[in-house]
Amino acid sequence: MANAKASPNLEALPPSPSLAQILPSDAVLDALKMILLGAPLDQVLTTITRLIEAYSTRMLCSIFLLDDDSLHLRYGVAASLPEAYRAATDGICIGPDVGSCGTAAYLRRPVFVSDIASDPKWVKFRDFALQSGLRAAWSTPILSHDGKVLGTFGMYYREVRQPGPGEIQLIDYASRIAGIAIERDRSQTALTRAFEEIEKSEGQLRHIVDAIPQMIAVLNPEGTVLYVNQTVLDYTGLAVEEVMAKDVCYRVSNSEDVARFRCERLELFSREVPFQTEKRVLRKDGQYRWFLIHYNPLLDDQGRVIRWYATGIDIHDRVEAEERTRNENLALREQIDRDSMFEDIAGSSDALHKVLRQVRKVAPSDSTILILGETGTGKELIARAIHKRSNRADRAFIGVNCAAIPPSLIASELFGHEKGAFTGATQRRLGRFESANGGTIFLDEVGDLPPEVQIALLRVLQEREIERVGSDRPISVDVRVLAATHRDLNALVAEGKFRQDLLYRLNVVPIEMPSLRERAADIPLLVEYFIDRFGKKAGKKFKTINRKTLQLFQAYGWPGNVRELQNVIERAVILSDGDTFSVDETWLKQQPHQVASPTVALNGALLTQEKEMIEAALAESRGRIAGPAGAAAKLGLPTRTLDSKIKRLGINKFRFKIS
Repeated sequence: MANAKASPNLEALPPSPSLAQILPSDAVLDALKMILLGAPLDQVLTTITRLIEAYSTRMLCSIFLLDDDSLHLRYGVAASLPEAYRAATDGICIGPDVGSCGTAAYLRRPVFVSDIASDPKWVKFRDFALQSGLRAAWSTPILSHDGKVLGTFGMYYREVRQPGPGEIQLIDYASRIAGIAIERDRSQTALTRAFEEIEKSEGQLRHIVDAIPQMIAVLNPEGTVLYVNQTVLDYTGLAVEEVMAKDVCYRVSNSEDVARFRCERLELFSREVPFQTEKRVLRKDGQYRWFLIHYNPLLDDQGRVIRWYATGIDIHDRVEAEERTRNENLALREQIDRDSMFEDIAGSSDALHKVLRQVRKVAPSDSTILILGETGTGKELIARAIHKRSNRADRAFIGVNCAAIPPSLIASELFGHEKGAFTGATQRRLGRFESANGGTIFLDEVGDLPPEVQIALLRVLQEREIERVGSDRPISVDVRVLAATHRDLNALVAEGKFRQDLLYRLNVVPIEMPSLRERAADIPLLVEYFIDRFGKKAGKKFKTINRKTLQLFQAYGWPGNVRELQNVIERAVILSDGDTFSVDETWLKQQPHQVASPTVALNGALLTQEKEMIEAALAESRGRIAGPAGAAAKLGLPTRTLDSKIKRLGINKFRFKIS
């Protein structure tokens, strides 16, 4: 009864005591129960008409239902009316003079006709009614809760009859109960149709989504898969039940990506904003391919996520092309940027020939080589010569100046990093070792590597594996390592600044590059080579070389070696006006200290004494600065302090190595 009271039509029923006397309460309850339990509409309406007909044995009841066009009335129930009359009046069009029911529906109010034979409203159907024995016809419209006409309730008698108050109330009461039943049935029908349309729309949408060549998935707020389109099933080769399993992410994703995404997953899904990620997805043939996955949330009225929609785009070809281009560009950049002092090895001295003989012997092997020598002697040129004569000549040669990269970035530069490994790491980047895979990597100034990077380099030499910064997954690399330094690595080992085990690994085949002083016979040849090279760049041609200039070159100590010679010649080519090459001899002289006062004179004497002491220590240690037998230890000075004094005093420490 609680539900019955909730209906607008039922609430509108007047609580008159006479109604309880007119209709048995049990019968009314039975009709309402049928409505509430969802009985078929024709059964409910039949029960209502029989309930009303029970009031009088001479009464005939019918219920018209208004068509969807809101113009025609068709019988919902009329079991008591003669069949001929029903056939003649079924489907009548409502109007102001269409019998009692058609007029009541048109006027939206009750119509009571006591004598059909004389009432003008019955002109069109009078003969049918009289032939069927009907003389009185009363009707009231059946209205919905919002006042729309649903149909009419009709009461007929076989004699002329005027309705009394009880009968008027009875027909009104019956129309209201019928209205409840009709409205409920139509609501249920509309709901059923809506569900059918939704199912049909969902089916059409699924068909459309399945035809999209992108991977599409629907996830719950926690990221569990609820639906995937056919593209996902075709790509992975999995059944729907397998895709819905909780471990599907682990089955179809690369383990490295799973570990990374597991850490990000909780945070990303909790933000309730769109995001994207790149991951490798396993294809049914066992191959992993890169996909860009976009995640977009569906929010409720309170802004909470109720669904995640994910779409995947295959970017594997793009990723491979980017990596291939990056590697090629890196190698090309290294090649182009190397506008160094050499384009070929120039010289015929015995010292240089000794080095070249070593290059020919070691180049075909994959052994690690350590190239030693002063700054500017051409260590990188020798490394490139080794690469060009090796079995890796058609692969990349990647050069890295370890001293030119900040210590905080050297690991990332050499071994690469993952996206998010550190602030500013907005995408995954390959390191120099991966870029040189299959080729050669040249580590210049290897003595300047930080201790933690030395450990990683030792692992590369031992295991042939690297780990990107931000990852714990080892990556195999096939790289030949060539290293170079101008520093005394043994002294650095003694000072605890360089790992001894790393030195052993690097120093498999050492090559000592001679200084320009040790190959002075090559100076004329180098001079001609550089004059020709820089002359072409400057658009100048020199016919002769000034003899005094050549003598000056051969007499000079060249502490900067070939690089210094190159710079001097380039400057002279730019500044020369004639066709005879010459240099200003002041370019190769030390500037004398000026004595301006007794104080300065005293300082000069002290500096002279200090210089003599340092030169004596260098002579005793044969030019070695660091180490137990070095000049720094003999003088009781830190190595860096002694280096600074040597530079400040203009001491040529290299001449003590050959004395």
